[in-house]
Amino acid sequence: GSFTIMFNFLPTKFSRLSTLKRHQRKTIIVIAFSWTLADSLFFFWRKGIGILPEKYYNPETNLTQEIMIRELTVFLISLFLGYFLVSVLRNYLRDVSLWYNLLIKTLLLLGVAFVMTFLIYISYEWLIAGNSFIGALKKFLYNLLHRRLLLEKMPEWLLLFLITQLAIEVNEKYSPGVFFNIIIGRYLQPREERRIILFLDLKDSTPIAEKLGHKEYFKFIRDFIFYISSGFIDNNGRIYQYVGDEVVVWWPESKENALKAINSLLSSRKALNQKQDRFKRRYGVMPEYKAGIHTGLVTVGQVGIIKKDLVMSGDTINTAARIRSACTDMNQKYLISKDVLDFLDMKEWQAEPMAPIELKGKNQQMELFALKI
Repeated sequence: GSFTIMFNFLPTKFSRLSTLKRHQRKTIIVIAFSWTLADSLFFFWRKGIGILPEKYYNPETNLTQEIMIRELTVFLISLFLGYFLVSVLRNYLRDVSLWYNLLIKTLLLLGVAFVMTFLIYISYEWLIAGNSFIGALKKFLYNLLHRRLLLEKMPEWLLLFLITQLAIEVNEKYSPGVFFNIIIGRYLQPREERRIILFLDLKDSTPIAEKLGHKEYFKFIRDFIFYISSGFIDNNGRIYQYVGDEVVVWWPESKENALKAINSLLSSRKALNQKQDRFKRRYGVMPEYKAGIHTGLVTVGQVGIIKKDLVMSGDTINTAARIRSACTDMNQKYLISKDVLDFLDMKEWQAEPMAPIELKGKNQQMELFALKI
């Protein structure tokens, strides 16, 4: 409505690249550079111990040119495969079984390893050694059939691909930066930080579950969380946890991030509205949600032995959860605390003050405001 237009909380579709897309592109570039660097290091290691093919020791050829052509080939193919791993397969394999997921990715990796070997071989024979393309192709086929070319070349690529896939899975397991913080031990000792906390959950979840049944309701929740999470990711929110139909997101405390927290609600609603045909066709109901936002001091620390994670605790996160619960009592979709409102330059009609309320576990009444978005 007018809130969105006046304050421009939601940038136009073409004004910027979404955070999710930028994150995916960054990941693709990192994959391409990492694979190219790994291939270069492996190449020089093999040359140093003398196990490269004789062509790389030929003084009549330009070794620098050979390496440049080889690594350019590796980089371009790495970009291509990185795009498929990060963007295409992520969506295509979302609703398939684990064994099918692994089968498709394994076949893809084998295919790309073959293509990588083929292009490196052909580029050398054609562009460096001076053979015709047909001659280079015949030589490749001969080596493929008689000299176990793939057995010599593919293991290193398969190992690199598997390590990459493991890194992607670990990165998706944790929010951005969490796994890195665990690695460097940043939160081995508890730290106090100021964060904005958003609690969100599905509205009228019980009647929906009764209508759909357990299995369909689980699918409904999975789709709900998948699409709604894009709104948080697009606004730099870090997803802390999923609990049933509940999502907990946080941002470092700042005025800019307070605006992003509000914007994430709009972005999430927009993402769901774009999929309303899917929800109505598959489930016969369109999901709605309620959310509460609070800001303040939290304690963050690493817990766990077999399964390590970063955990937040403190009054701020408990209060945010109770503000979300108050949405039902006050018949409101989005409630924020006075502390959050102080970060936002809102007019009176944009945030309606509610009657002071006693939240469970709080000694004093608390001022809450309903967002009119």
